Amino acid sequence: MSDPLIEIRGLRKVYRVGKVDVAALRGVDLDVAAGEFLAIVGPSGSGKSTLFHIIGGLTPATEGSVRIGGQDISSLSDAGRTQLRRDKVGFVFQKFNLLPNLTAADNIAIARYIAGRDRNADPGFAEALKLLGISERLDHKPAALSGGEQQRVALARAIVNHPAILLADEPTGNLDSENTVAVLDVMRDLNRRLGQTILMITHNPEAAAFAHRTVRMRDGRIVG
Repeated sequence: MSDPLIEIRGLRKVYRVGKVDVAALRGVDLDVAAGEFLAIVGPSGSGKSTLFHIIGGLTPATEGSVRIGGQDISSLSDAGRTQLRRDKVGFVFQKFNLLPNLTAADNIAIARYIAGRDRNADPGFAEALKLLGISERLDHKPAALSGGEQQRVALARAIVNHPAILLADEPTGNLDSENTVAVLDVMRDLNRRLGQTILMITHNPEAAAFAHRTVRMRDGRIVG
């Protein structure tokens, strides 16, 4: 069996709140295979978002290790974490975070610009746009797009640089049931057809059912 894309061992995160230490993660071990679609579920305060923030290089761990593609990211500097986010991780959030004065195409192109790459996506990205169902909507600004279309633009922006990992934090939280299914179908297609590794936080058990595997968290630990 090949090594996992993500290897997490003994991961702990402690925040200082006033004079009190608050443990957000209490010794998490987790492996994620390349090409896996993993859902992480649990109540508020269970540590899901903290785990995502550490994997995505948004915050450092207190203890333990996280390896992505064999690279230990746990002790990266701020500059190293910035490079990790730029080169290896794509993010999608509950809020679409699109720039309202730019077209869908320009919102996607920003990710290319930040990564220091040519503004235009590579030819292979056309297949992803077709899967996302927004090829005909690229000249529209966010206000002219439905919520589901805006989230698909956000997905396109997240994967335009071919990140190893897509982290999706409640990606359907602002969508109605019809658009929720549409976006989850798109994510499943990205995983199946392009082999995109996806980790998704969700409170919705129906959303979690779209993933290959579900991990449950409670009180900073994986419990199932």
